[in-house]
Amino acid sequence: MRRFVLLLTILATVPGALHAQYTRPAAERPRLVVFLTVDQFRPDFLDRWAPQLTGGLARLSKHGAVFTNAFQDHAVTETAPGHSVTMSGRFPRSTGIVSNSLGVADPQSPLLTSRDWAASPYRFRGSVLMDWIRARDARARALSISRKDRGAILPMGRAKQSVFWYATSNGEFTTSRYYGDTLPDWIKQVNARRVPQRLAGQSWTLLLPASEYAEPDDVSIENAGRDFTFPHVMSADTTRAAADMVSTPWMDRFTLDAALEGLQALQLGRGPQVDILAVSLSATDYIGHRYGPDSREQHDNVLRLDRALGSFIDSLYKLRDSSTIAFALTADHGVTSFPELVAERAGRPAPARYDLRPAVVGLRSALRQFHVDTTAVTLDGPLVSVDRDAFAEARVDPEPILRRFADVVRTSRGIARVDRVRELVGRDTVRDAVTRRWIHMIPADSPVEYVITPREGAYPVGATIAEHGAPYDDDAHVPVIFYGPWFRAARFTDRALVADMAPTLAHLIGVPPTERLDGRVLLQAIVPAVRH
Repeated sequence: MRRFVLLLTILATVPGALHAQYTRPAAERPRLVVFLTVDQFRPDFLDRWAPQLTGGLARLSKHGAVFTNAFQDHAVTETAPGHSVTMSGRFPRSTGIVSNSLGVADPQSPLLTSRDWAASPYRFRGSVLMDWIRARDARARALSISRKDRGAILPMGRAKQSVFWYATSNGEFTTSRYYGDTLPDWIKQVNARRVPQRLAGQSWTLLLPASEYAEPDDVSIENAGRDFTFPHVMSADTTRAAADMVSTPWMDRFTLDAALEGLQALQLGRGPQVDILAVSLSATDYIGHRYGPDSREQHDNVLRLDRALGSFIDSLYKLRDSSTIAFALTADHGVTSFPELVAERAGRPAPARYDLRPAVVGLRSALRQFHVDTTAVTLDGPLVSVDRDAFAEARVDPEPILRRFADVVRTSRGIARVDRVRELVGRDTVRDAVTRRWIHMIPADSPVEYVITPREGAYPVGATIAEHGAPYDDDAHVPVIFYGPWFRAARFTDRALVADMAPTLAHLIGVPPTERLDGRVLLQAIVPAVRH
């Protein structure tokens, strides 16, 4: 039996193998796939506040196929790497997206209507679900929309579909020249309503009576000690309000409303082909960073997100036949609670914060001593990259310098381990999740040679916002939910990955992936197709 299960798992990840697995009669396929990614969404939110959820989150979590033991299984649990996994079925080692800073920034792709950062998917490697669908049916179309550029871009990979994101400089949805030279009329109409500007001076107040929230509303560690109690008032200045809105529940409502307008304008889901609507909702991340996952603000935001998703689904069902729509919901990452707050409430000392700055100062001093360019070794968060050409030009052996730097970091407070990437291979990846997640993180041709892992629950010195990005479960544990007539309404305790979502949807649609995937088909979630 174990051999049979293993064989199915292997075949599920190999293009061309078990081709029938990706064959489904057209009449039994969805016409529209709605893929929802909620930025910085922990699955315990669904259980913690379940009695108060009455909208879209309630519908999906109570009546969908819910995997309670689901994860992003890579180490740098940031927005860009997480979104690169959602619809590709592959880990960052394969997508090439290893951090936010090495995500979508691209000076050759300026935005059409704002001065925000230029962006494109030029670093993304390989294919995504949309590519597999179009390989079978070129009529397929997609819309991807988000507050964040990386949240909109990366689920579509390099596909030049309709991709839009919100610019804080002017409060409008825009795109870059990678995707086109002009904005479509429907986006112009959305922007013309000046929703952020009309919210200037408005107050974010509690949805429910204060007695319905167990969380205290006077926690000074939140929001760097400023504006940490309700109500939260938007700036009266319209320009500033456009930036303020991203840290309120209004951002997600605006995104969902725009998604529905785009769906209609592009005629997505009309058939006969399968179309995709990808929506990445970012307010949970901004609010989570400011106030933390245990705050009254995050509680209220999740309740409002639940209602907004409920209205979105109800409106979608008025526009399209509900029996033709498949939903998927996940998150790009979780979040770690403020360590001092956790310690205070548990009555124990907080874990030591870590500080890499002294080690970096020593590293740069050593590089200058040997006349090596100080950019020959760079840090991008926990990633240590080495430019060996710079060492060769200076005729210096990098090994003693690198080993000394690694030893200094390794003995620093708040640091759990420092690993050389090439030495991770062959270690126990079953019992050692940190090693496994680092192996899933780094492409073979990456200049990253060392990776730094803080102690679980630790924050960097000076951090005033809630943090994520570590290879531990607080940051990696996310929801994986499927909903629609093709999916069983059940809770599954089987281990599942976000990388499993794209192959599962490909199986449902009946399109084979065009390359080897890291994920597998979650067959237990799917109602078997009717065989004729």
